[in-house]
Amino acid sequence: MNLEEFKQKFNELKVKGFVLSTRGGPTGIGHTLETYLGIDENNIALPDIEEVEIKAHRGNVNNMITLFTFNRKAWKIPPLEAIKKYGSFDKNGRQGLYYTMSLKPNSAGLFLYVTDDDVSVRHISGEAIAVWDIHVLVNRFIQKIPAMLFVSAFVEERDGREYFHFYRAQLMKGTSAELLSNQFRAENILVDLRLHDKVTMARNHGTGFRTYEKKLPLLFNEIIDL
Repeated sequence: MNLEEFKQKFNELKVKGFVLSTRGGPTGIGHTLETYLGIDENNIALPDIEEVEIKAHRGNVNNMITLFTFNRKAWKIPPLEAIKKYGSFDKNGRQGLYYTMSLKPNSAGLFLYVTDDDVSVRHISGEAIAVWDIHVLVNRFIQKIPAMLFVSAFVEERDGREYFHFYRAQLMKGTSAELLSNQFRAENILVDLRLHDKVTMARNHGTGFRTYEKKLPLLFNEIIDL
């Protein structure tokens, strides 16, 4: 399916108003959209972009999603050392760094520090724990999400079943270092540390760069209403 075919089918769906979800649970909205449009996930292509991600969004929900994970060459102190110094213990007695970082220091004294050039996790003592070059993050973002079709829907529940009215589709493309750094400062992009002590090494599940669904349009340079 190309973009013009998507626009035609989406407008046909839009005028239908509320349609019954084709599946229960959180994935119902995406499955319903794909079913009514007759598409498989991520099979819409643009002339200059191989694949476009489709994201269906419930207008009354603000879930967090992971944009991408990235750790390469970011850690300024060994991850196991960081866990020993700043980690907390879970209910099973395992020490780890499972924190969602923000600009305000957390209980371990760690916070997110943002400049025009980089994003870092620091301790209130001044120690830099991990640093990500903002231009590297831009490249990672574009690699993972070269373009997105962001489809919004009104939601109603009737007799325990969800109904969706898909009312808006936006094609979003491109980002920049300035834009992303500003979104980090606005805390529209958060950083999840996800690693724990595995005796002789740190087990890192990948630092997650996350945002709220409704904030997604703020992360792109170009937005076209379809």
